[in-house]
Amino acid sequence: MRYGIPDYKLDRSILDRRLEQLYKEGVVFETRVNVGTDLSGMYLSRSFDVVVICVGAQIPRNLEIPGRDLRGVHYAMPFLTQQNRRIAGDTIPENEVITACGKQVIVIGGGDTGSDCIGTSIRQGAASVTHIYYQDVPPEERPLCNPWPEWPKTFKTSSSQEEGCERFWKYQTKEFIGEKGFLTGLKVAELDWTRPEDGSRGTYTEKPDSEKIIPADLVFLSLGFQHCEHGHLLMDMKLELDKRGNIKKDDNMMTGLSGIFAAGDAELGASLVVHAIFSGRQAAEGVHRYLTSERTLKMSYNDKKY
Repeated sequence: MRYGIPDYKLDRSILDRRLEQLYKEGVVFETRVNVGTDLSGMYLSRSFDVVVICVGAQIPRNLEIPGRDLRGVHYAMPFLTQQNRRIAGDTIPENEVITACGKQVIVIGGGDTGSDCIGTSIRQGAASVTHIYYQDVPPEERPLCNPWPEWPKTFKTSSSQEEGCERFWKYQTKEFIGEKGFLTGLKVAELDWTRPEDGSRGTYTEKPDSEKIIPADLVFLSLGFQHCEHGHLLMDMKLELDKRGNIKKDDNMMTGLSGIFAAGDAELGASLVVHAIFSGRQAAEGVHRYLTSERTLKMSYNDKKY
């Protein structure tokens, strides 16, 4: 939240206050630790009665089309985190700097992350900001397939978009265009969407002879995230994954390994902060039940030889 959400949307004093509360409640924070490398999963499971894995969903969706390796094409999050680091006073190495100042910026993909790229680009002094989607324009009112209390899949305009950007719907990006290794534009094609009467997801076809080039100096990919990193930690613990690549858990939020729990985006997939908070509370209840169960108390007594 500190480095992923722009400062104009989240006052850092809110985070500082909550961290201070956690410190005073006795939480010990150990930073600069690469769990799974510096500390193995098996070491953690042997050293602690319970381990809760909350590593998020950090694998972004890519757009694997010609020109993806051109300079000027970036994932959204490195751009956003870099801006927050800059505001916090960190020095950004010159060869790592990503800036929208004076550039024609295109954001591909919707959601909060895409809007954050728009607002940040505007604040950095972008010459222009364009937001493109491959989807059809959402309806003004809820379709039959999207009843309350589901999240309304209707047309919305974020505060960042209100600050000034051009929005294009039904565009499929087919190629990144460049010169001498640098991005100069996008080749896009318009799409025709066909939707069922109930408003559910439809199908699309490419309009004939609709290809065109949109000039661009900088592109941010905001296509969502796939799942948590399937690295050393998960492999060491041999944790089972669901069909979407998230950590599989039971109704108590415990994985297939006794005493190992999962919470937040690691088990949900990329979602909202409020959903992660609720998942964390569910995991805390599951941990409490696990630690206070008769079987666990007996195991703890025998292991520690009290």
